[in-house]
Amino acid sequence: MADTTASKHLSSISGRNIITDIKNLSSLLKTRRTVTFAYGFMFAFVAFTIFLAFSPSPNSSSPWFANIFSTSTSTASSDSHRSQFSSIFSYFLPNNTSAATSQEQGRGFSSMPSQNTTRSNNTLSPDTKTEVKDPLSVKNLTQGRALQPNRTTNSSVVIKEPAFENNQTQTAVNSDKGQVLKPNQTTVANPTTIQVAANQSENTPTKSGSLVKEGSGNQDKVDAGKTVSSNFTASLVNKQSNATKQSNETNSGKEAKQGFDNRVQNLANCDFFDGEWVKDDSYPLYKPGSCSLIDEQFNCIINGRPDKDYQKYKWKPKGCTLPRLNPRHMLDMLRGKRLVFVGDSLNRNMWESLVCILKGSVKDQSKVFEVNGRHHFRGEASYSFLFKDYNCTIEFFVSPFLVQEWEMHEKDGSMKETLRLDLVGRSSSQYKSADIIVFNTGHWWTHDKTSKGKDYYQEGSHVYNELNVLEAFRKALTTWARWVDANVDPMKSLVFFRGYSASHFSGGQWNSGGQCDSEVEPIKNVTFLRQYPPKMLVLEKVLRNMKTHVTYLNVTQMTDYRKDGHPSVYRKQKLSPEERKSPLHFQDCSHWCLPGVPDAWNEILYANLLVNEKQKQQAQKRHR
Repeated sequence: MADTTASKHLSSISGRNIITDIKNLSSLLKTRRTVTFAYGFMFAFVAFTIFLAFSPSPNSSSPWFANIFSTSTSTASSDSHRSQFSSIFSYFLPNNTSAATSQEQGRGFSSMPSQNTTRSNNTLSPDTKTEVKDPLSVKNLTQGRALQPNRTTNSSVVIKEPAFENNQTQTAVNSDKGQVLKPNQTTVANPTTIQVAANQSENTPTKSGSLVKEGSGNQDKVDAGKTVSSNFTASLVNKQSNATKQSNETNSGKEAKQGFDNRVQNLANCDFFDGEWVKDDSYPLYKPGSCSLIDEQFNCIINGRPDKDYQKYKWKPKGCTLPRLNPRHMLDMLRGKRLVFVGDSLNRNMWESLVCILKGSVKDQSKVFEVNGRHHFRGEASYSFLFKDYNCTIEFFVSPFLVQEWEMHEKDGSMKETLRLDLVGRSSSQYKSADIIVFNTGHWWTHDKTSKGKDYYQEGSHVYNELNVLEAFRKALTTWARWVDANVDPMKSLVFFRGYSASHFSGGQWNSGGQCDSEVEPIKNVTFLRQYPPKMLVLEKVLRNMKTHVTYLNVTQMTDYRKDGHPSVYRKQKLSPEERKSPLHFQDCSHWCLPGVPDAWNEILYANLLVNEKQKQQAQKRHR
């Protein structure tokens, strides 16, 4: 009984001890489990944090925490009930976007069309693009973008603007229309950024449309959104303004070209030589004294001429307006070509004028030079200025009669000077293939030998005892015209003939004390002009009978107005002893000061080249 009682007592004590031990063990286990769980949770949290911090982001240009909070940032103002950590859960629940989409559709959001993720040659099909009317709304960027597991798509945002190229970084244009963003492209908007990641895995949540500043709170993010929105609007205004400006400039350029073409068209029907001289302070075409190649005989300013108004006139035809000579444009038209002047010293006057006009427009003056290294342009048979950048030459061949000056043996062994009316100038073979040829003759036909015509003119072996100068002039021009018809290709070459340039000797001729030094204004009354030279009537008749088309530059009347434009006593700096005794008896009232009247001849030549160019273009259009 006692054993039984003891046994029960021991059993009772043993049971209580076991229960107590179990409770103690349970409490101990409970404490260790809690600690273990706590340590495990902390380790998992730290490991997860390290994973997020060092794992590559789909858009490496943004901090990892910006990507985590990207969804909540854009929607903070409109969907504040959502968790800021929704993007974290998307790492564990890749289809949460679909669930969210289903919930949004249940709330009445319009459903998006199914996404076709096919891409060919980096060009998205229309179905793969999400249209965004408000670039700042992430809701529009993400809704309807449910991605199927284990599929890859190249995300794209269509914002109704011309696409930028791939792999570019562009400043985001602030526009309600937005932009088409191509793959691998980042658009930058200051002060914050809008990033669209392309080539994303579907297991990675969309992090597009992030508008956050590092370390800023929700209010800062909203303010940033407002700032970006303001920048978008301001940039839109600037873009539209620039687009309008560019459009206006384009339209202005087209209108200017159309206007220029119309003026060129009007030139084709204009008589360039029926007009008047008008004062224009924008002239001359080049600065006096700036052109070192001007012959001393024409360099009136260097020679001390005090008045300057003679340089300030331009020629204005009655029926049209001559375009101001644009030297660079003329050089473009002459690119790869030869322009040749053939004739007397008045054509040298025109040649020097043109070289000075064109040379002044060339930046590198060392690339414009006389090919033989000459610096003085009297005494040689020919001269040629090369414009190296344009591969064109402006040349002058001395041929005052256009036919040959000759010498024949007399019976007594002496040499007799004659003019071979039947032989064209000796240098003709050198310029017959030139692209543009400007001929002239006239002044030398007024000298004693030619005007008297006694024992001077020769044809073959026959020397005329006496021959009228007009008949001799006709014979010489006929010889020249036949040579042009036989040797110059009208399909390649343009031929001009510049008419007689008026002289203004008063009180005698060039060799008998004629003067013009007191003239400082042009003639303004047409009744004071001289009679049209008979030699030019002969020339016109010869030109009409030619097979080759020759453009007649009839400068006679326009030069007759300009009695003020000659060098007169300002033709040289150093006078001879005889000239010092009577300087007023040695005046040049035939040639022209430069800058001056010959510049206007070259403007007329330029106008003719414009007309010819326009006619060529029209002919080419007709044959297409």
